[in-house]
Amino acid sequence: MHDPALAKEALAELPPDIGDSPLFNADLAPVPKGRRNWTTYNFAALWISMAHCIPTYMMAGGLVAVGMNWWQALLTIGLGNVIVLVPILLNAHPGTKYGIPFPVLARSSFGTVGANIPAVLRAIVACGWFGIQTFIGGEAVKTFVEALWPGYAHLGGGATFLGLSLPSALTFLVFWALNILIILRGMNAVRVFENWAAPLVLVMAGVLLVWAVGRAGGVGTMLAQPSKFSTVGEFWAVFVPSLTGMVGFWATLSLNIPDFTRFGRGQREQMLGQTLGLPTTMIAFSAMGVVITSASHAILKGVDVKQLWDPVFILSQLTSPTAPAGLDAPLIASPGTRLLVAVIALLGVGIATISVNIAANVVSPANDFANLAPRLISFKTGGLITGVLGILMMPWRFLASADTYIFNWLIGYSALLGPIAGIMVADYWLLRKRELDVPDLYRVHGRYRGINLAAVVALVAGVLPNVPGFLKSAGVLAGEKNFFDAIYVYAWFLGFGLSAAVYVGLMRVLPRPQAT
Repeated sequence: MHDPALAKEALAELPPDIGDSPLFNADLAPVPKGRRNWTTYNFAALWISMAHCIPTYMMAGGLVAVGMNWWQALLTIGLGNVIVLVPILLNAHPGTKYGIPFPVLARSSFGTVGANIPAVLRAIVACGWFGIQTFIGGEAVKTFVEALWPGYAHLGGGATFLGLSLPSALTFLVFWALNILIILRGMNAVRVFENWAAPLVLVMAGVLLVWAVGRAGGVGTMLAQPSKFSTVGEFWAVFVPSLTGMVGFWATLSLNIPDFTRFGRGQREQMLGQTLGLPTTMIAFSAMGVVITSASHAILKGVDVKQLWDPVFILSQLTSPTAPAGLDAPLIASPGTRLLVAVIALLGVGIATISVNIAANVVSPANDFANLAPRLISFKTGGLITGVLGILMMPWRFLASADTYIFNWLIGYSALLGPIAGIMVADYWLLRKRELDVPDLYRVHGRYRGINLAAVVALVAGVLPNVPGFLKSAGVLAGEKNFFDAIYVYAWFLGFGLSAAVYVGLMRVLPRPQAT
């Protein structure tokens, strides 16, 4: 929110000493009440634009690939998003009530210094996601460019950059620059971009759905395929880690949602907007992916069905001047029409990817890094740090396989973020009864000063039980499956509940600091 005028308004609502505090800067300041203008539509549009991304579209495909039928996949997706909506709404409340971002809210439970622990953990995960989404967007651009200019695929010969071919590296860097450019223009630019992106992406997916069903003469035969599980036990073994992965998909936003709800007009607007925007969109967009894939399978009979779960691949077949496998002619005969479709498709995919990346993976770490040194790191500087780390983490390695993506990435980081969510929810709703001393959140010697040992111990207690399972999943440890492997698939749930319980217990026996 870096704006001198907004900073002055925020300081006008705070005691005079806050402006000189090293814990205060314009980006971390409470949003003045008169500036909280996000409506129900803004919050719904935020989630619609974030959910309309390629990973969401492909999510049901991944679940079908491991044995579920279409309705089991959609049920898992829907249930996971309803579950994660609960901590999202609980942590959203203080953002709207007090106008504070996530790293400032974390000071109430972890302390003004200790809040850097959850902030940095959340920021590192966001940097990984930023790189993943940027890589996906860059690969989409490369696919369309190659469809129109086949020679692009051989650009640079065998030259590589951080493990990427030169064509992939170039489109990755272009997407990186576009993301950073938008975020440098501030939070209002994010709100305007999200409002514009949400309906456009939905229209794009709808057009592809109509085309695929019309060309196939129906929804195809994939919807009639049965589940591969013959017993409840077989289904449960896949359902649980998949459900944890669905929760983990938005576990990041369950922490930093105050970064957005701090701009909300009221609790009704943010709660209604998010409830309407998240679960419904995730289910609907995943269902569209199922139908489009099924219909495309009937059209492109010579193509491996695994490729058809990628909408970029389907669009590349539409724009290709050569006939797809199994067909005698290109899907679109006219070169002019192919070019128009390619441009529109590229814009749609690009907007969808940039939209979710900025909202989900840049806003929060920018604030988190600013919280490390409020006087030295601004929101914009934090955004640049996020972008650089997103490259250095080489996130395309997380996408090497479905197992790496689900078990090592989604479930792995949910083991870190679930405990943080449990501590924050317990602190605000159970211990502090929704009452915070906002000025003290910015005071070095206030009641939230230093490091809250209870929160740190609770965080460690929630993470530790999942460490052996993660190390086994990542290949660091070997051996037969044991108790820790069994509980690892419940990582987010176990961490959330255990940390919340330990935190409440410790806070009831440990003395609480008072303002000095």
